[in-house]
Amino acid sequence: MSFRSIHSRLQTIAILIVAGLALSQSTSAQYQQQPQQQQPAPTPAPSGKASPLNAPQAPAEAPKIDPEEEKAYKAFYDASSPQQTDVRIKLGEQFLAKYPQSKYAEQIYARLMQDYLDKQEFDKMYDAGDKALAINPDDVTVLVVTGWVYPHNYNPDDPNAEKRLSQAEAKEKHALDVLSKLPKPASMTDEQFAKTKDQALSQAHSGLGLIYFRRQDYANSITELEAGEKLAATPDATDFYVMGAEMQTLKRFSEAADAYQKCAQIPGPLADRCKQRTDEAKKSASAQPAGPKP
Repeated sequence: MSFRSIHSRLQTIAILIVAGLALSQSTSAQYQQQPQQQQPAPTPAPSGKASPLNAPQAPAEAPKIDPEEEKAYKAFYDASSPQQTDVRIKLGEQFLAKYPQSKYAEQIYARLMQDYLDKQEFDKMYDAGDKALAINPDDVTVLVVTGWVYPHNYNPDDPNAEKRLSQAEAKEKHALDVLSKLPKPASMTDEQFAKTKDQALSQAHSGLGLIYFRRQDYANSITELEAGEKLAATPDATDFYVMGAEMQTLKRFSEAADAYQKCAQIPGPLADRCKQRTDEAKKSASAQPAGPKP
């Protein structure tokens, strides 16, 4: 089966999720030096009596800022254009080798994950994603993207194929759980948040749909792919193509024709094939009744 480019699907989701849904403990999208946190006021002792636990204490010493670390992070962040991918990867790898415990580590791993994906260096992409999740298991960007990529890059001859599918499934399900509890960032309007969240949900459902397709669990796959496409800002030809193929297998020919027709209307490498499959599914629908829906 010929899938379209993974990168084209991720362009929108990368921008949207990184903007508002990363749940990262690192800095925000605009580089800035972190202000010193204000220490909480001591709790008054009961009945006005002094207590060693409640006595005013000297504020804790602020973490020391390493100017060289800040400079190295700024150089990485400033290399932000698509044409600087190789430069950014080099700077990120050098930064992490020198400052593995940095407060910026998760953000850099997450960005390197995207860069390795753009270069189709999948092993490095998965490794960077796993390291970002080791720091913050709720990073929606990493959960959604890595869980979505694997079923598109699936190799049935890989001895770890099922293990990887299970890991991808767990990531997408966890992403859906995190998204269900996600508070709206103060910097986003209600409309912006709703669109951003819907796009992330769409991506997660799409990933699950492809995972179930790889397992030949067609009924659950169709359910997830349909859920993803209902929320998608931009329709995905691959999702409709897969739904069409699954519905044909289930002898739901009229629905298969509808899915293929939607695929054919999306410009890209699958358009001609989906048009041909639409005609085939319509002929099958005319020749015999559709099978019962699950």
